[in-house]
Amino acid sequence: MKKIENIELTFLSIDDYQELKKAMIASYSTMPDAYWRENQIEALIDRFPEGQVVIKVNNQIAGSALSIIVDYSKIDRHHTYQEITGDYSFNTHNPDGDMLYGIDVFIKPEFRGLRLARRLYDYRKELCERLNLKGVAFGGRIPNYHKYSDKLTPKEYIDKVRKKEIHDPVFNFQISNDFHPSKILKSYLEGDDASNDYAVLLEWDNIYYEKEVTTPTIIKKVIRLGLIQWQMRAYKDLDELLQQVEFFVDSVSGYRADFALFPEFFNAPLMAGNNHLTEPEAIRELAKYTAEIVQKFSKLAIAYNINIISGSMPEIVNDRLYNAGYLCRRDGTIERYEKLHITPNEVNVWGMDGGTELKTFDTDCGKIGILICYDVEFPELSRLLAEDGMDILFVPFLTDTQNGYSRVRNCAQARAIENECYVAIAGSVGNLPKVHNMDIQFAQSMVFTPCDFAFPTNGIKAEATPNTEMILLADVDIDMLRQLNQFGSVRNIKDRRCDIYELKKKQ
Repeated sequence: MKKIENIELTFLSIDDYQELKKAMIASYSTMPDAYWRENQIEALIDRFPEGQVVIKVNNQIAGSALSIIVDYSKIDRHHTYQEITGDYSFNTHNPDGDMLYGIDVFIKPEFRGLRLARRLYDYRKELCERLNLKGVAFGGRIPNYHKYSDKLTPKEYIDKVRKKEIHDPVFNFQISNDFHPSKILKSYLEGDDASNDYAVLLEWDNIYYEKEVTTPTIIKKVIRLGLIQWQMRAYKDLDELLQQVEFFVDSVSGYRADFALFPEFFNAPLMAGNNHLTEPEAIRELAKYTAEIVQKFSKLAIAYNINIISGSMPEIVNDRLYNAGYLCRRDGTIERYEKLHITPNEVNVWGMDGGTELKTFDTDCGKIGILICYDVEFPELSRLLAEDGMDILFVPFLTDTQNGYSRVRNCAQARAIENECYVAIAGSVGNLPKVHNMDIQFAQSMVFTPCDFAFPTNGIKAEATPNTEMILLADVDIDMLRQLNQFGSVRNIKDRRCDIYELKKKQ
């Protein structure tokens, strides 16, 4: 497979049909005639366009999810696939129904392993919440059952799969995505010999369902942040460090976090092998790893469906040494940010240069800003980002003493108040006795909020244990910021005296 440049989840169009047909044929190789005809796809799109989506990799269809809405109370619990689809006409779709029913999900073989199916399932869940439906249901295949059908009943087989005594790739995936089996369906899908004519009715419950609500919001309100408080320790090589990186990404992704934030210079332990060199030489050797680390972060962002803020790393551009990091989005795109204000230590010991570009970043969770450590102590930067629409400011940092930490912490909290935004800071802890100029670290990662009635009185949403390796998870509600902007006790953005002062970037 070619390098992934873009991943996009989009509505299915009838113009996609020929490519979709090829993808279906490739995906259902054991059932060569198992693909939807053009008139059937057209009927689905006409009846329920929001329920029909495709996921594209490098603008090529990699998979699809097709759905209808049904009145679940009127569905026979012993139904077949043919019955639920109205003999494949989809006239069973009821826009006033209460359950999203999955008709089809597939991923082309060459795109499997990228966790793309999880994105399709997540879309269905989000659509279900948005439309205020009770949940998601579908008949799930058990394609390995034919290997055990002479010894086990379907119920016994499912029980062993749930206990991990038997591996069934389809059923394992479905239960790992919070779907629970509700009923065994006999003769559900015609021609599914691998499942021995059985399927499992799987359901996911929407805990936000409210029967009275008729106009659910269509904008995601709550963003989950995952902060990594990284332990500085010896690693034998880059692969071992990246294993620890993936462990943390996997952990925060398991909690359905939207962002993972790593600290400044989290990869500094790799300098231990060059401790015999001078400090400027050692940091430049460390910079040689940066490109490979960024590519790994991007792959993890795609695989675990999470936006990753890579903290920062040394990077050489045109023979000049910078402190830079990367935003690796879960759609496969990457953007660079850089530290603008370099500390005296970074200049005097390593010979670093400050960056020149300040900007916000568009994500699937709104606009964010990223400032590296010392930069958060300059209020002009975050104010410019706020004026550009920033809702969340991320601050990867590295501080050796409590004095240095207090500067970052107190300034970060001030930025949350004065810019009416959330601020997340993440740092490293522990010691590196074999790395010059990086021997001790002190950190306490936190998420700050504005100080008003809707927020914690002390402006702290969540805080990690000081100097302990851990992750910190926190949900932040963007709608609360919007209300604060309009109805807060004080309005730091609106009440600026632009008649007597102004702030602007140089062009």
